[in-house]
Amino acid sequence: MKLFFEDFKKYRYFLLQLVKKEIKLKYRSSYLGVIWTLLEPLLTMLVLTAVFTKLFSRNAVDDYPVYILTGRLMFSFFSQSTTQALKSVRNHSGMIKKVYVPKYMYPAASVLSNYIMFLISLIVLAIVIIVRGIRPTFYIFQAIIPLVTVLIFSLGVGMLLSTVAVFFRDLEYLWGVATMIVMYASAIFYNVESVSTKANEWMFRFNPVYAVITNFRAAIFGRPMDGFLAWYSAGVALASLALGAIVFSKNQDKFILHL
Repeated sequence: MKLFFEDFKKYRYFLLQLVKKEIKLKYRSSYLGVIWTLLEPLLTMLVLTAVFTKLFSRNAVDDYPVYILTGRLMFSFFSQSTTQALKSVRNHSGMIKKVYVPKYMYPAASVLSNYIMFLISLIVLAIVIIVRGIRPTFYIFQAIIPLVTVLIFSLGVGMLLSTVAVFFRDLEYLWGVATMIVMYASAIFYNVESVSTKANEWMFRFNPVYAVITNFRAAIFGRPMDGFLAWYSAGVALASLALGAIVFSKNQDKFILHL
C-alpha cells in the first residue's frame, strides 16, 4: 500500500495528462464539445419525462424531472466510466509496451476523466432544481457521501474489469448487457414503491448503484439518507476497490503477453 501511494505521488503528473487526454479524445470530433455534457442529460430528462408521465402516469413522482435527472446522471457516470476503464489497458497497449508507468494509471484516468465531466453535468441538475423551485436544505451536504462512494465503486469495478478484459475480450459485450440490467434495477425512471414486492425487494436493497442514487436523491430533496444503504454502498465500494487493486496488481505483469 505504501508503494502504491509512492507511485501515485511520483506519477501524478502523468495521471493528470492522461485525464486531459481522455477528455480531449472524447470530444475531439464533436462540434458542441463539453457543452454536450450539459445538453445530453437535459434532453434525455425531457424525453423520459414526456414519455413516462404521459404513458405511465402511475409511475410518476413528485418533481419527476429532478427525480429522473439525479438517477440518470449517477448511472451514466458509473456506466461510462467502467466501460472506458474496461478498455483502457488494451487501448494503451502501445504505450505499455514502450514505457513503464504503473498500469493502474490507465483505468484510473478513465474513471477520473468521466468523474470530472460528471461533476460539470451537475450544473444542469442545479439549473433544473432552481427552475422547479426546490429549495436546498441542510441535507444537501449529505450528497458528498454518495458522490464519493460512486467514484470509489466505479474505480474498483473499473480496475477489475480492465484486468479481466485483457484476457477475455468478450467481456466488453457482456458488460454492456450487465449495465443494462443494473440500469433497470436502479429505479432511474420509475418509482420503486410502484414495482417493489417482497419477491424483488432484494434487487433494489442490495444494488449499490441504486443505493447511491437513492441517497443522492434524498440529499437533493431535503431528506435524511437511508443509513443502511449508505453503509452498505460504502462497504461494497471499498471492497470492490480492494479486490480490483489486488486482482490488477497480481495480473499486471502478464498484460504484455496478451496485448
